[in-house]
Amino acid sequence: MNVQSCKWEQAAVLGSERLAPDIVRLTVAGGPAGALPGQFYMLRAWQGGEGPFLSRPISLHDADAGTRRFLFQIKGAGTQRLAALEAGWPLTLTGPLGNGFALPDVLQTAGDRPVAVVGGGIGTAPLLYLCRRLHAAGKAPDFFAGFRDEPYGLDAFAPFAGRTALATDSGAAGHRGLVTDLLEPAAYGIVLACGPEPMLRAVAAKCKAAGTPCLVSLEKRMACGLGACLGCTIRTANGPRAVCKDGPVFFAGEVF
Repeated sequence: MNVQSCKWEQAAVLGSERLAPDIVRLTVAGGPAGALPGQFYMLRAWQGGEGPFLSRPISLHDADAGTRRFLFQIKGAGTQRLAALEAGWPLTLTGPLGNGFALPDVLQTAGDRPVAVVGGGIGTAPLLYLCRRLHAAGKAPDFFAGFRDEPYGLDAFAPFAGRTALATDSGAAGHRGLVTDLLEPAAYGIVLACGPEPMLRAVAAKCKAAGTPCLVSLEKRMACGLGACLGCTIRTANGPRAVCKDGPVFFAGEVF
């Protein structure tokens, strides 16, 4: 990611909705400005002298010509402030940041074979824009979604997915068990995944056994979002890497 390609801006909030008690979808004015699926923005709804000190990294959930949407889970003071925003309020954004899913490479790797997109919980957030872009490229993916209990936000995927397979830990909907129970990587040209680390490790292991290429988008605490603070550094097969700058999308074999 070229830091000079991202920008700081202030945009108006167009709306906010709760998809679950702790899950919020925020709609903001402005198009994606060349953002790739899997990239993120640093969001800030408070002034420099106010708390919390740091902006919050939120992945791009979806976008069209005039809006961007961000789906996030309320976890602390920062996301609580973002969740309280109302239509017409200003929001400061820096981005797009990080390396996302490079669609030309994904399509070339998949070839004539189908693509699988796998998400777990709030890890489904960056995958809607990914499915939209794949669909627009003539490659509607099969979407595998896993949740602990009640699913949320799945209706938005329907226009862009070839089919949707659902699993919940509680059995509240779909298959009772893990989303990886439903995935057969050998049927696909490439698998793209985002979610909690145990899920990603399981997806990576199944893909390795099947010989199927796999890209994973990692979830990691970030401070600067630019790779300067090194707070999100991880060990990889190619040495230390910053998730915010070198990721969050990596080849599965590089990180697991």
